[in-house]
Amino acid sequence: MHRRLLTALVCVALLATGTAYARPAVEDHRVPPSGIPRLTDDRGRVLTLRGWNVEDKTHRGEDALSAISERHFRDLRARGFNFARLLVFWDDLEPRRGHYSERYLRRIERILDWAHKHRVHVLIDAHQDVFGPAFGHRGIPEWATRTDGLPFTPHPDDWFAEYFEPAVQRAFTHLYEDPDLRRAQADMWRVLARRLGDHPAVLGYDLINEPMGEIARGEDLPTAARRIEREQLTPLYNRLADAVRDVDDDSWIFFEPTPIVGEGVPTGLGRIDDPKAVYAPHFYNTAMEAGADYDPSAGWIEAYESAVTVYPGRYRVPVVVGEWGPLNNSLPNMGRFYRDALSSLNRYTSGWAGYVWCYGGGYCAVDAEGRFRTNKEQTSAPYAPAVAGRVTAQTYEPDGGVFRLSYRAGHGATEVSLPPRADGWRIELTGAARTATPAPPGDRARTVRVVARPGAYVTVVVTPRPPR
Repeated sequence: MHRRLLTALVCVALLATGTAYARPAVEDHRVPPSGIPRLTDDRGRVLTLRGWNVEDKTHRGEDALSAISERHFRDLRARGFNFARLLVFWDDLEPRRGHYSERYLRRIERILDWAHKHRVHVLIDAHQDVFGPAFGHRGIPEWATRTDGLPFTPHPDDWFAEYFEPAVQRAFTHLYEDPDLRRAQADMWRVLARRLGDHPAVLGYDLINEPMGEIARGEDLPTAARRIEREQLTPLYNRLADAVRDVDDDSWIFFEPTPIVGEGVPTGLGRIDDPKAVYAPHFYNTAMEAGADYDPSAGWIEAYESAVTVYPGRYRVPVVVGEWGPLNNSLPNMGRFYRDALSSLNRYTSGWAGYVWCYGGGYCAVDAEGRFRTNKEQTSAPYAPAVAGRVTAQTYEPDGGVFRLSYRAGHGATEVSLPPRADGWRIELTGAARTATPAPPGDRARTVRVVARPGAYVTVVVTPRPPR
């Protein structure tokens, strides 16, 4: 997970930040910026994903993934979420070259069974932090780590700085360029996709988390990032997409830029030649990850949105933000941050996964009793997980809790997700449509199905019921 960048990135952010625009009072999803398409399901319905990362970075070997339980998915669905980005690690899957762990695959399948039971879509994320265990983290196996004897110095107080150690940077170069490591990574994805591709919970695959690379002599960081994305990551993603397609024709393929895009720097990635490709950047701010409060006047969210929408607008691919959310979520301006961030994310993405669904402190979404931690309750709001037709407008008013959806109906049912609320919700329809399920009680989330005459123009308005 992207936490801190070096001081150089702060300079990048300052240079990239443009003129801030006023925060809208209503989140408006009428037309995605720059013609960005939306994610769809196998019935052609427009999808919206709302959820969280699910992980176990602590346990390895026989205990791998043991920190993840059915409770994670039961609680996600109970709050109205429909999406989980599941972290898996190549070093657990293939601890010895060519020897894949059957135990690990079975545990992934068990987690997917829980997700399917609770109707949660899962993105399988091949996660790495600072390359892998050779540097004290998780991800790429030690047997696939080549450093040419270059030095590595740990940075325990700022582990993201370890990405800039010579040994780590050289390891990425070998992963991208050595033919045998290219084959090994492709084989790993064939194993995962062959085993998991038919599972009904699997939505897609995130090919590598927060990829980095080697900065050449004389390069500044934005220039290096764009070169790495253009010359190394683009061919990597096309190779891995081909490997997945050898065994799975249906799942979506998610691909990420380097984390430098989080500082308002457009990616240098080229086209990923797959009809079901999804651009999956992360959404983190350098200063906030280092402990600072949100500064609305700095224009960071505006700069990020401006930068991150260039690629999907140019190449016509959907956007799903794979990670976001600050560590210190209770600082004075964090309520404003969540409101501004959600308004921005919901303008141009098909969805997002917050970091992280766990029970405790730090980045955890909820405390040990399962209650939302300060400000994170804003992530749980009405939305439309699936729309059968062409969406013409979606808005959400955070102050009043009012959700509006307008669409030209196609075939099938539209779904509207309503989170728990003590007094429940009121649903009003205009157009040739009816609800196929009753409005939910206030104490739990419910998905309401709306069936409409094909071709009809339908508006759905969800409002909180007044207190009794």
